[in-house]
Amino acid sequence: MNRRDFLFGLFSTGIAASAFPAAVFPAPHSDLGFQLVDATSRSGIQFQHNSGAYGGKLLPETLGSGCAFLDYDRDRWQDILLINGMDWPGHKRQRTTLRLYRNNRNGTFTDVTKSAGLDVEIYGMGVAVGDYNNDGFPDILVTCVGQNRLFRNTGKGTFLDVTRSSGLAGRQGFSTSALWFDFDRDGLLDLFICNYVKWSPEHDVFCSLDGKHKSYCTPEAYRGETCWLFRNRGDGTFEDVTATSGVFDASSKSLGVAMLDYDEDGWPDLLVANDTQPNKLYRNMHNGAFKDVAVEVGLAFSTEGKARAGMGVDVADFDNSGNPGVAITNFDNEVIGLYRALGSRVYEDVAMAAGIGLASKNTLGFGCVFLDADLNGALDLVVANGHIDETVRNIRGNVGYAQPPQLFLNEGNGTFRDVASEAGGGFDQPKVGRGLAYADFDRDGDLDILMTTNNGPAFLFRNDQLAANRSICFRLVGTKSNRDAIGATVRIFHDGLSQSRMVKGGSSYLSQSELPVLFGLGKRDRVDRAVIEWPSGRTEEYKNLVSGRAYECVEAKGITPLNGF
Repeated sequence: MNRRDFLFGLFSTGIAASAFPAAVFPAPHSDLGFQLVDATSRSGIQFQHNSGAYGGKLLPETLGSGCAFLDYDRDRWQDILLINGMDWPGHKRQRTTLRLYRNNRNGTFTDVTKSAGLDVEIYGMGVAVGDYNNDGFPDILVTCVGQNRLFRNTGKGTFLDVTRSSGLAGRQGFSTSALWFDFDRDGLLDLFICNYVKWSPEHDVFCSLDGKHKSYCTPEAYRGETCWLFRNRGDGTFEDVTATSGVFDASSKSLGVAMLDYDEDGWPDLLVANDTQPNKLYRNMHNGAFKDVAVEVGLAFSTEGKARAGMGVDVADFDNSGNPGVAITNFDNEVIGLYRALGSRVYEDVAMAAGIGLASKNTLGFGCVFLDADLNGALDLVVANGHIDETVRNIRGNVGYAQPPQLFLNEGNGTFRDVASEAGGGFDQPKVGRGLAYADFDRDGDLDILMTTNNGPAFLFRNDQLAANRSICFRLVGTKSNRDAIGATVRIFHDGLSQSRMVKGGSSYLSQSELPVLFGLGKRDRVDRAVIEWPSGRTEEYKNLVSGRAYECVEAKGITPLNGF
């Protein structure tokens, strides 16, 4: 069922409200090797997303919002940023803002939004975190309906709105996901911003199921909009190079973006997930320009040759082949796309064979992330699900508005198994899921999960290991490369096997995960060697590293073991 069929289904079946049945939570199965614990309440995270919905059925209400893990005060503990919407003009009921939570280093967080200068009311959608001025402190780009906002980290616990002085002001849009990356490899982070469709409250299209009452429109009701690319000039300002770089495309309806180096040439490429339009793979041509090669490499369409409703996207070496694989979430009845690199710069959608396709047929996926939940050395896939309209159950009884998230455990043989119902903590409780990010917020050596919901709360799930599997973490600092080392690849080798991770901004849907890279090692107590390929082109190798701790790697200056993670 695509979006257009969804609307016709609503019309034919009526739009009466239907309650979603209460979820039943079985006890977690210890044989998973880990369990998830809902730490939201204990952590002090109290957040409610405001979509602004008042009955006007405005398109942006269905899509927000995102979240991020970031170490804004540089104390090596991951903090949390939650993006919020606001009431529409003329329908004010409450004041809602971004929310920044500082990590107290004891499993709890403190709301520091106001003292940090982020107590601003905007219709926010997504977030990208990156140290664009290389001063050591992460800056924040919030995508919005209207004017996007750039907040520079002062290094003193506060942020300054530098949207105007940076040259990003004066562009109104319906922006969604974004990421920081150094596309020209000059050591400065550039900015890529996805835009959805040409929309504004003043030009909202009237869509109706019965010719009388307004309903949410599908993206087909609106013209597409190009994504934007901004080059970092190095003086605190950005140059709009959208038109000259080859990424201009007014037919795109972009919701997700991830970076990768699909051709392994050391230059970052971009994969854009489009809604009802072909996905884009922008190959970096090394000269400031990009070329869309999605069709020829097999990432533009479904296996049936159709453009799907792409939402979220993540890229990772999920089969430990050394090549980046791809996950793209789609509308219900379209299934998740899981693409494995075949070599020769070609991808094959293996979702059905891997057990992910059929399992995602009745879900509408948004955020998605690859992470090693059980620390066995094989990347798993987590997906946030939720529909766009609360009346969907009236069309198909097996599709709900709130939907259970999915946690696809990598079986290591090319297949995945959804273990969300076994993971515990109420993780599989139906939610109207949107944003999704991961980080080791409690620094115990495994990755925890942050999830947002549309017009609802955020959830923080702590990962507790039960099988005593071990891990190793690398915190990279660029010198010639951008300071965040975004675009760097770390490869580890042990017992004749290898794993790889890229330091990446963006990915998922409207969200940002932590920048340190963590590898699961099973019961192994050491890594034979680690190879770091920096964005500058420099390669460094370190041998005989002990598991169970983090290492700080400074480009051209060596590696330092840290106490714990």
